[in-house]
Amino acid sequence: MSRSSKKPPYIAADILKKISRQKAGEGAPIKTWSRSSEISPEMIGYVFAVHNGKNFIEVRVGEDMVGHRLGEFSPTKKFIRHGGKIQKEIEQKAQTAESPSAAKK
Repeated sequence: MSRSSKKPPYIAADILKKISRQKAGEGAPIKTWSRSSEISPEMIGYVFAVHNGKNFIEVRVGEDMVGHRLGEFSPTKKFIRHGGKIQKEIEQKAQTAESPSAAKK
């Protein structure tokens, strides 16, 4: 559910303080745990280190990101691969295709 149109966009106060102290694109990334903060036009050019539950992922804010949340650019789940019989066959075909070309060199 989206935020009420009567309310302003949610931006964590600590992020705004850190932005005012730092110049755009300079210094270390701004560390934050506030994934729900909305990206505002004042944040363009800054680098944020957004926590994903395990570690911090650096996000450089651009113009096309305004209106989105910081958490959208820091995925919390890591996709490894789909398993199963078909996947194993595909991987074996890829390895056999690579091995003859490597043997020729």
